Amino acid sequence: MRTFLLLICSFQLMYAQKSTMKKPALLTKGDTITIVAPAGIIKNKQSILDAVDLAKQWGYEVVIGEHVFENFHHFSATDEHRLKDLQIALDNPKIKAIWCARGGYGTVRIVDDLDFSTFLKKPKWIIGYSDITVLHNHIHNLGVETLHAMMPVNTEFSKEERKLSEQTFLKAISGETLTYTIPSATYNQKGTASGQLVGGNLTILENLLGTKSSISTSGKILFFEEIGEYKYHIDRLLQGLKRNGYFDNCVGVIVGGMSHIKKNSPAYGQTIEELILEVVSKKNIPIIFDFPAGHDPENRALILGRNITMQVDTTTSTIAFE
Repeated sequence: MRTFLLLICSFQLMYAQKSTMKKPALLTKGDTITIVAPAGIIKNKQSILDAVDLAKQWGYEVVIGEHVFENFHHFSATDEHRLKDLQIALDNPKIKAIWCARGGYGTVRIVDDLDFSTFLKKPKWIIGYSDITVLHNHIHNLGVETLHAMMPVNTEFSKEERKLSEQTFLKAISGETLTYTIPSATYNQKGTASGQLVGGNLTILENLLGTKSSISTSGKILFFEEIGEYKYHIDRLLQGLKRNGYFDNCVGVIVGGMSHIKKNSPAYGQTIEELILEVVSKKNIPIIFDFPAGHDPENRALILGRNITMQVDTTTSTIAFE
């Protein structure tokens, strides 16, 4: 009986590592992208207009959501109007990709009122990062891939700064092969793993615990990034994920940008890498630090829900998407 149970567990783990998700249709020239703002207020209208021009240069048509340039306290518009724009985008068959204008805060306030029934019949790309992690995780549980990538507000970065962000964005939505090889960081943990890539912003991942938008990481490779937090708060977030089993059965970890970390008083006493390793290193899984994805100008596209292989060696680390 014990042997039988072990075989069942092994099969379940292998299935979790290799299970496939629905892939949104690849974009071709002339397809329509819509820009919506499901979270924070748009502080720089020109950045959105610049993103429209950029997408047109790429060969796409662009529609801006009706309520993108409104503002309601902390948010780009009221919950009702942000919900309306996103629902229209999900339901409109002419729209092939939904490009979220920015993150901030607010998507969690509307996600439970969204109707994904039409979207699931013919999925389209949901694109963004930071607060858009709410959508990435919720839609992952619906069985559809999404794209963690640059957003329209990132046109505020210089053309040179965002060059790789743009290049990998276009590769992802047009179906070109994505393989990243970067120099290995000092704190990396060597090894090889394969599985679905999941994750997003660390604060949002922890915030979603206990909701229907919280994801399973079993047999999967977890990516996370963060910006503007104290080290003790990052540790608090990681401990929350740990206590909820996030690191028990994942097969690899990719740490993206940990940007603009605030100075603790008193000093925390550990580096970011050390406090992360304290939580996950005992699992004997490959770990990549300093992967260029997150809130920095270089934000390489990651297809969440896609199977990848990660290989961490002494000098280089490679992530290959299937």
